[in-house]
Amino acid sequence: MGWNSWDSYGTSVTEAQVKANAGYMSKNLLSHGWQYVVVDIQWSEPNARAGGYNPEPHLNLDKYGRLIPAVNRFPSSEGGKGFKPLADYVHSLGLKFGIHIMRGIPRQAMAGNTPVEGAAVHAADIANKYSVCRWNNDMYGIEMSRPGAQAYYDSILRLYAGWGVDFIKADDILRPIHRDEIAAIHRAILKTGRPTVLSLSPGPARAEDVEFLRENANLWRVSDDFWDEWRLLHENFTLIGIWGGAGRPGAWPDGDMLPLGRIGIVAERGTDRRSRFTPVEQRTVMSLWSIAQSPLIFGGDLPSNDEYTTSLITNDEVLAVNQHGSHGREFFSNGEQRVWVADSPDSGARYLGVFNLGERDEDIRIQWPELGLPQVCVLRDLWDRKDAGQLRGGHTFRVAAHASGLYKLTPAP
Repeated sequence: MGWNSWDSYGTSVTEAQVKANAGYMSKNLLSHGWQYVVVDIQWSEPNARAGGYNPEPHLNLDKYGRLIPAVNRFPSSEGGKGFKPLADYVHSLGLKFGIHIMRGIPRQAMAGNTPVEGAAVHAADIANKYSVCRWNNDMYGIEMSRPGAQAYYDSILRLYAGWGVDFIKADDILRPIHRDEIAAIHRAILKTGRPTVLSLSPGPARAEDVEFLRENANLWRVSDDFWDEWRLLHENFTLIGIWGGAGRPGAWPDGDMLPLGRIGIVAERGTDRRSRFTPVEQRTVMSLWSIAQSPLIFGGDLPSNDEYTTSLITNDEVLAVNQHGSHGREFFSNGEQRVWVADSPDSGARYLGVFNLGERDEDIRIQWPELGLPQVCVLRDLWDRKDAGQLRGGHTFRVAAHASGLYKLTPAP
């Protein structure tokens, strides 16, 4: 559970903006379980801009070809301090700090043939100039079969651990999957001895890779970038559904960031706006991500939150479905009706999500025995935080277009 700068600030986020969001999280969200503050892509680019990537970026590097923060955007990094001062600030608020990285080694490092720290090789010895990202010109992939290749990943993770980084979002590594470089980053993290979450992007990941992903990462994207469009949310029901029940502690399929609240301020896509999802659709996003046990990474500018947005991410009964539920999976699909279930840590109880993806109101009937529950159950509405009493046999849920409900079913005493 945390915040990422991408949906609001794209490639150009600044230290002041990160601190503002961290401060809000510490004051308003930490008590509800939110804790990670993640700086997304291009933090080493002094001239980053809204709306995309510079075609020929000039990135800040150290003498070993490793990216370091742009001082004009992150002034506390001056003098070779890197992100340590900012990480220390985030930690002082009781939070954890993360950064984005791209797969591979900077093209500038290859051009300058910089040495690799801890190895008798240089950038040109390990870079593969034919292994490139389709949408960003920063990096070349690393040919992991070459001597010194692992040493480069070891060197950057050693640097990040020294800064106090708790979360790594590794990009251009999952679609298509680059198993050798994922495993190299995983090994490098383990060598640091610092507990560090590893997140892989972009999706969609392949279900056939689930065992490898569980062994080498903590979360992996199951979709491409998710923005505030109903079409994408509708599609994500299928993409997230493919991974139903696949998550386990420490290894979770990831539906991507939550584009809620105020987004697009200086972002890669769209203009400064409140999320284009209606209030009903925003609740549907939170209901699906919660019952699927997807990581919850908020994309909006937290200090700009209104009361409704805050209510979506501070409902502890809903968050409990995400944080303490397990094996969230699609129970059935009928036309535009979707029903999800998840196991509750309370003996015999179930979480239930009902969704209407259609354009008109729908009645969705659920029989308790179909869920492996007894005839009489107590139904609790988790969004409204109130009990509907003991119900025998089942219940018919009236669900508005694009809407959802999230419930807990407990066998009656």
